[in-house]
Amino acid sequence: MSSERADAGAALVVGLDAGGTRTRAVLAAAADGRVLGAGAAGPGNALTAPLPRLTAHLAEAVARAVPEAARGRVAAVAGGFAGATGVAADEPGRLNALAALRGALRQTGVPACPIAVGSDIEAAFASAPGAPADGLALVAGTGAVAARIAGRRCAATVDGDGWLLGDDGSGFWIGRRAVRAALRMADGRGPATALAAAVGRVLGLPAQVLPQGASGWSRDGRESYRTRLLPVVMAEPPVRLARLAPVAAAAARDGDPVARAILDEAVGRLAATVEALEPRAGERVVATGGLLGPDGPLTAGLTTRLRGLGLTLEWVADGCRGAVALARIEYERSARRRLG
Repeated sequence: MSSERADAGAALVVGLDAGGTRTRAVLAAAADGRVLGAGAAGPGNALTAPLPRLTAHLAEAVARAVPEAARGRVAAVAGGFAGATGVAADEPGRLNALAALRGALRQTGVPACPIAVGSDIEAAFASAPGAPADGLALVAGTGAVAARIAGRRCAATVDGDGWLLGDDGSGFWIGRRAVRAALRMADGRGPATALAAAVGRVLGLPAQVLPQGASGWSRDGRESYRTRLLPVVMAEPPVRLARLAPVAAAAARDGDPVARAILDEAVGRLAATVEALEPRAGERVVATGGLLGPDGPLTAGLTTRLRGLGLTLEWVADGCRGAVALARIEYERSARRRLG
């Protein structure tokens, strides 16, 4: 928890960024948004996490962020959840998020207060300076999705369809392409690539079955590689392939043409995702996710592509700042309602 302290008796807010990998909670002063504490716990996808587990993760994150003595002063809570939106009151992810969040607040002793629930995309967009209400948001990490935000809500969404049906240009998509390139080199259908050895090392294949260099591999050696690689890949959840995206990025930096082509196509896929939202020149594009950070492997390429549309990427680390901003907005709305 932060060493900063709020004025005694001052109202507090909690912002939650609940994603597919972890849940983060931030305690802040309602008056100015100053961060006073933070905590993290396990996954918070409102559609895929069982309700008891989602509730437990939210409660853990809140308990770590908010000292017990301060919980009675929490005056509003807002959460951005993977798998949820604020568009429809009966949207399943939203209902799950609300039920879990209310349960978590009861467990941690936070009194009944105004609660706002939306998507993690909405929270990420609100994390940009000034907590904008309208524009475009792009997430490119393990998955990939873009959205048009209007009045701080998702008005239209492109992709985000998961590993089986979409997430084009995502970390999973890149990792899958890297494995496919390695397998095609091994079976003779694809060109030589450094990805074969690099993918094999990350997946723990024995050194003796890895190719020495990008060529000069015997037929028996290629067959041994394939028979070792496939069971390892198939034994893991598909989204684990996302951890191979940095492998492809490193190979591309080292000049491997196959890896470069994969990253170039990923940039094209993400650009097409943004274009499907029919952006207007000069419109704000807030991006988040490891592929598009300051050192992200797709940042330079996508920046160039979007510049041709009159767009500029504005990167934020996550949705925590935005969730706090949304909680403060909810607090102010509540205060106005009380005043009539």
